[in-house]
Amino acid sequence: MTLKTRQNLLLAILIIFYTVGIIGLHTNLRGTFLTLIPFNLLLSFGCLYLSFKNFSLKKHLDIFLIAGCGYLIEWIGIHTSWLFGNYVYGSVLGFKLDGVPLIIGLNWVLLTFGAAAIVHKWTIPLLLKALVSGVLMTALDWLMEPVAVRSGFWSWQNGPVPLYNYACWMIFSTLFSYWILERKTVETNKVSVGLFGIIVLFFAILNR
Repeated sequence: MTLKTRQNLLLAILIIFYTVGIIGLHTNLRGTFLTLIPFNLLLSFGCLYLSFKNFSLKKHLDIFLIAGCGYLIEWIGIHTSWLFGNYVYGSVLGFKLDGVPLIIGLNWVLLTFGAAAIVHKWTIPLLLKALVSGVLMTALDWLMEPVAVRSGFWSWQNGPVPLYNYACWMIFSTLFSYWILERKTVETNKVSVGLFGIIVLFFAILNR
């Protein structure tokens, strides 16, 4: 199977699964579909990973680094409120280690590699690429928040989502994006870019 054929197949799988998810979440089987969210994140990561042309050690290290740092900053947020604000995770995202779903690290990987893939080939300075990627990820979090809270992904303890949450998202999204853009471990292909677009569309529809 050629790389192009593989990427086409992976993108088709993502479109099918997210479409089924949107439909399912609008039926009386919503509760069942919510329990499948961790599987969907794993599937999304698997499709992203298999879409890569280059499987270098450096790329693997960056995937583990972003997943680990993503988990760590969420742990700090949960246990200290120093980052993001005062929030707690629900049960929807699956197994939690010390209050933080393990799958959350993969979520940071998906969004970082997806947003950075969009700007990767732009002919603008590296820092500006990272900033635009950070804006894209922060905008997606803004779109995601109402659905996530309503669906029990997490909840905010002192009312609505604080602006501080978005400030933290912007900072870490930009830093993570800068790292993989500078190290050239991000790849721009129809799956990496398409997945980010699918996730945006997924939450935009669920927000209606």
